Amino acid sequence: MDRIIMLLVLLPPTSASNGPGHSLWLLSTYIQGETQFPEFSYTTTLDDITVGYYKSGTYFPRGNTTNEDDVVNSDYIKGISDYMYNSFLRRAALLRQDSQNDSLDVYQTLVVCELLDFNNTGKMLTKDAARGCTTDEICYFNNKFTYKVILNISQDVLKPHLEEFKLKYIQFYLPVCISTLKNYLKKRQNEVHKKADPKITFFQKENSGGFRVSCLATGFYPRHINLTLFRDGQPVSDHEITGGDLLPNGDGTYQMRKSLEISADTHRYSCSATHLSLDKTLIIDLGNELFQKWKVSDKILMF
Repeated sequence: MDRIIMLLVLLPPTSASNGPGHSLWLLSTYIQGETQFPEFSYTTTLDDITVGYYKSGTYFPRGNTTNEDDVVNSDYIKGISDYMYNSFLRRAALLRQDSQNDSLDVYQTLVVCELLDFNNTGKMLTKDAARGCTTDEICYFNNKFTYKVILNISQDVLKPHLEEFKLKYIQFYLPVCISTLKNYLKKRQNEVHKKADPKITFFQKENSGGFRVSCLATGFYPRHINLTLFRDGQPVSDHEITGGDLLPNGDGTYQMRKSLEISADTHRYSCSATHLSLDKTLIIDLGNELFQKWKVSDKILMF
């Protein structure tokens, strides 16, 4: 079980999660070997909301399922399930050609399609992982494919499968994924458009080398947030900052922390946050317990 959970981390959020649009995620897992888990399963997620789970030939809706029979039809379930299952079998056979390892193997695929707005399609991304490593990824955007392979497999072996997959992308996966995403957006408007303001704290702690200042934003939803540290009114370079990972809270909201190591100096430090739930940027100075609210045009205002 630990190995399976670890592999999920190898498929991180994509660009679909970094903007104000919406995305549909499908994370599938194939296990080769004896475990208590199903051999083949996948989870469907609308933005941050789990809407369905497939295992043992059956799709189980999750959450608010009222009047959702028309969102995902049986032909879609069968078509995508059969193709992904057969794709896992082919990939497992290719990888085992160069391996004598007969122990448990776990293969995963992440498929994401996005809408920039309700009428404009964004990227569609597929990323594969096997044996603890990302193996290859393909992206389709503006009628162009980009493909990156990490496996040590010849192009002659990969090309027929890649050409077949490109055709599936255009004719089946992309239109069905976008159609399903739009249907879910209509059915789950209340959940999708939920908003929660970030709570921002900016504090300093002493350590062996000096001090660490940290800006913590928590309790916000949706996940998209811009958290910036400033030194004397100028953004601190990314290479100086630690943290910045998006983490879930137990109540369905998110948190993010960014930290900076400093010495005893006279610089002025501040932290700002922009979020979809806010009509203004929140700015707080180090040592100031009160938020300062500044009007925002198209970018963060600096001191």
